[in-house]
Amino acid sequence: MEATGCVGRSAAGASDAVAALIPMVRRIVGARVADVTTAEDLVQETLARVLAASGRVEPGMLEPYAIATARNVVATAWREEDRQRRNRHRVVDLTAPDLPEGGLLAEEERSAVAAALARLSERDREALVAHEVSGRDTRSLATDLGSTAGAVAAQLHRARARLRVEYLLARDRTEPPTDRCRPVLFALSSGDRRRQREVDAGRHLLECDVCAALSQPLLERAPQRDDEVRIPIDGDADVVAARQAARELAGRLGCFSPTDLTLIATAVSEVTRNIVKFAGSGEVVVEVLEQPRRGVQVTARDAGPGIPDVERALQDGYSTYAGLGLGLPGARRLMDEFAIASEVGRGTTVTMTRWCADR
Repeated sequence: MEATGCVGRSAAGASDAVAALIPMVRRIVGARVADVTTAEDLVQETLARVLAASGRVEPGMLEPYAIATARNVVATAWREEDRQRRNRHRVVDLTAPDLPEGGLLAEEERSAVAAALARLSERDREALVAHEVSGRDTRSLATDLGSTAGAVAAQLHRARARLRVEYLLARDRTEPPTDRCRPVLFALSSGDRRRQREVDAGRHLLECDVCAALSQPLLERAPQRDDEVRIPIDGDADVVAARQAARELAGRLGCFSPTDLTLIATAVSEVTRNIVKFAGSGEVVVEVLEQPRRGVQVTARDAGPGIPDVERALQDGYSTYAGLGLGLPGARRLMDEFAIASEVGRGTTVTMTRWCADR
């Protein structure tokens, strides 16, 4: 099932009222919590609770309610910290790990590289060896191949990407369990975003444990991008990380007010909490958009049980668990565009966008 929606800013009256309380909430929390990161997390939690209750609070009582909520959130955090400190185990494992024999390790590396090279096409293998081993430049290789230097460079890039994938498979002595695995791994290794979308790489990594494990070294080797961030979601700590990453990336655009950044972060909190609560694990991708306008897009996906009735799940007041957050309806109100696609037994993908106010 799939549902989409475009939420105008005029439809977020409650959100605006709560956003006006942000400076006050920050002062209250900041006076009680010294750590800046922890304080910001507690501010976010306070705002989520106030937003969730805003429809039930009497006119003129939202500010007192926010003050009481902020104090309660801080007190709860203190109690939780104290409980963890008292129950923390202080066990140190002094057993030194067994170190592999250097010669055996080197031989395994050579065997994996040889196996990976053998899996490349003859054309790619010869070009790669000539460039990397013999030191041939792309121009001389292009002359031999009757091609151009740019085309040879592109070929070498693809060959290296395939070599990295085949090396990891040979090193781990594994074969991909499905026909989709290699195309996904190649797209990740080459850093080709268009191809990653075509093969639905994000969802595949949630469904395939083999590719999920192999993707880590491939993504670590990829060049760092300043217009996108990916956060694996496995627990509450990852909810905090996703929220902070979204706020930081959106802040780099320079077109969002502090209120906008808080609302974006709160929406990210809600969709990532859903992942932890209902699916256990998933992924959140935050990326900068330049067309048709500047903004940020958040994609939260999981391979959990899915949502049987999407339309009902988007209704205010609907919840399948006793939570204090805003849930999907709240996240929808906080963003300009919101879409959800869910299939029972396969998982859920939420895509939401907040546009800059500038044109």
